Amino acid sequence: MHKQKLVLVGNGMAGVRCIEEILQHNPDAFEITIFGSEPHVNYNRILLSTVLQGSTSVADIVINDRNWYEQNNIQLFSGETVAAIDTEKKVIKTDQDRQVPYDILILATGSVPFMLPLPGADKDGVIAFRTIEDCQTMVETAKQYKKAVVIGGGLLGLEAARGLLNLGMDVHVVHIADYLMERQLDRTAAKMLQAELEAQGMKFLLEKHTAEIAGEDRVERLVFKDGTEVEADLVVMAVGVRPNVRLAQESGIEVNRAIVVNDYLETSVPNVYAVGECVEHRGMVYGLVKPLYEQGKILAKRICGIDSEGYEGSVLSTQLKISGVDVFSVGQFIEDETAKAVTIHNAADGIYKKAVFREDKMIGAVLFGDTKDGTKLLDIIVKQRDVSDTDKVSLLQSSSGGGNEVAQMAHGSIICNCNGVSKGSIIEAVQTKGLTTVEEIKACTKASGSCGGCKPLVADLLAYIQSDDFEEVIEKKPMCPCTALTEDEVVQEMQLRGLASVKEVMKELHWKDSEGCSVCRPALQYYLGMIDPEYEIKREVLYMNKRMNAIVQSDGTYSIVPQMYGGLTTADQLRKIADVAERYQIANVAITSEQRILLMGVKQEDLTSVWAELDMPLSATYGNMVQNVKTCIGEHVCQCEKDKALELAVLLEKQAEFVTTPYRIKMGVSACMHNGAGSTTKDIGIMGIDRGWEIYVGGSSGRNVRSGQLLCVAETNEEAVGIISGFIQYYRETANYLERTWQWLDRVGIIHVREVLFDRELRRQLLERLEADAAYYQKTSSKSYS
Repeated sequence: MHKQKLVLVGNGMAGVRCIEEILQHNPDAFEITIFGSEPHVNYNRILLSTVLQGSTSVADIVINDRNWYEQNNIQLFSGETVAAIDTEKKVIKTDQDRQVPYDILILATGSVPFMLPLPGADKDGVIAFRTIEDCQTMVETAKQYKKAVVIGGGLLGLEAARGLLNLGMDVHVVHIADYLMERQLDRTAAKMLQAELEAQGMKFLLEKHTAEIAGEDRVERLVFKDGTEVEADLVVMAVGVRPNVRLAQESGIEVNRAIVVNDYLETSVPNVYAVGECVEHRGMVYGLVKPLYEQGKILAKRICGIDSEGYEGSVLSTQLKISGVDVFSVGQFIEDETAKAVTIHNAADGIYKKAVFREDKMIGAVLFGDTKDGTKLLDIIVKQRDVSDTDKVSLLQSSSGGGNEVAQMAHGSIICNCNGVSKGSIIEAVQTKGLTTVEEIKACTKASGSCGGCKPLVADLLAYIQSDDFEEVIEKKPMCPCTALTEDEVVQEMQLRGLASVKEVMKELHWKDSEGCSVCRPALQYYLGMIDPEYEIKREVLYMNKRMNAIVQSDGTYSIVPQMYGGLTTADQLRKIADVAERYQIANVAITSEQRILLMGVKQEDLTSVWAELDMPLSATYGNMVQNVKTCIGEHVCQCEKDKALELAVLLEKQAEFVTTPYRIKMGVSACMHNGAGSTTKDIGIMGIDRGWEIYVGGSSGRNVRSGQLLCVAETNEEAVGIISGFIQYYRETANYLERTWQWLDRVGIIHVREVLFDRELRRQLLERLEADAAYYQKTSSKSYS
């Protein structure tokens, strides 16, 4: 098979992560070549500060060593810079006179440090902080000189200052603003951080404008515009970065602030893509690792021919540990005329928390000293959750005390936002692979392997796993006592071997009990039906459920429920039901919680006549399938428009009627935020809002009530039906038999489910399979009336 030539310009985090994603999708489709200007393999630039501070080595921050390139047949040219692109001939040229043709070109040129154009900036001892070589220069300088000045009071500048302190230097931080890290912190949090860093030995010169870097051949001092000076043997400029667009610009590729791309990371030139810090998408240039990884996933799918919704931008959040101080920020955290803040300030313990709200939606937050609830706040902001009925102060109060927050988290909760690693994934890795350190967890799962902000949470989780309080287990669990195989392994063998009956499964997979048990027999029947909808046993069960769609009662009589989609009926249907109830002396007629009419006490000998005279479909009220949708007429609650909600309920019921599921699925559609149908405690709940429908999943109204998680917002009924139908089918295909939706979501994670459903091609395939099964069920059920 002919392989396409794929060339990546840039050996950094964003570009190589995109290559990793491509290798997962289609490892044999491309002949991959990577060029990197630095003489190194792929490493984590974010963790350079930890190298400077002495807590890690250069080897520790390597993401992919040379073995990885060799194992994946990737040709790496390190220490070699791509100097030109001939987009007509589709050839790149390097500074070493190498020419390499390409079919697909990815530009991941990153950014370059911004050096202030000051007099004396070219003197010895003036450097940036961007590469491994910069770290090595600072380490060597500290052996001979003692006075350092860092220009820039942002994150990078403070991390450089901390490292220089560790090297024994006297450090001043010069900052143009009147408080530190103004892009990540508000004034209160910044002043608390400054006090903490001053206690560690840093000195600050705020609201200072540098006029000149003075000295002979080497820097000796900084002179400010107000006439003051500070001595310096070393000046580190950490005043920001600029997208590296020179190559693209000189090659005729559209550039604004950065390389302009569309939602699929395509540039203005065919077959040339861009990803990372060098990219401008919808007017935004991102410098944080999570958005860059999200871009890489979309680009990998595009290159591999997999349909996706495209990249729509990212909500920026920052979780950091600066000189031992935890800080977190997300979104808009400064108040204005339309945005108001709620704060908690515990000066004694050095804790400050702030959340900013606009129209009952949280739009930003800052946490200082205690960042445990950063993930929760990020989730609220990203999902645009309405918090009008919530005590807003409670949102800033830690969900658990004693440092045991991780114990309260669901298995599907995300620990590492950069890499999308859940709590359950880490527990499984620790238990199955015997991991005992945070570094081993990072190597195995990538958790804490990017920005490092989640490292304390990973450490807390590991400590919890290793404690006597830990009782959570994620392990291989046999389907039942009849076999040592898990349900996943059984289903896999059924598919690989083409097993077509319960007896055949038990024989071929060496069941201990040839008759099976009450656990495995119904599960096998379900899985056989999922593999082949025409499975004979399933057809018999369906016939009984549909033709004999009556539930036997303890007194020997039956109850039936005529189907009324969405709880809507007509005068003709009501008249039929009343006539049948009167003619066959059915004394007990009730309204169910799902707005259906239940006929109780039907004699067995009257069933056939009752069915014939009703001449109506009968609702499937029994068994593991999609149940009738509960709706909210809301006559005593509000006067909100109900028509669209009722229309949606009818569409959903008809879409998945009689479809079997691992466990019965309850759905509710609430027309508005009054939530009259209890939608937030259903397996699938839909709630009307001003811009469409909020879709919640994984709720439960049983003995232990669980609130559903917000899956997404759909703007139209059609979009809502598509997403919900895809959710139902993916649950059918991947959940274990009798596994509730909330248990399944805890296991696989809602982030994963979103990724599947938001992938247009995957969702299309799910809908096709659901529609095929539903059509078969409808066809079979119609035969039962003939």
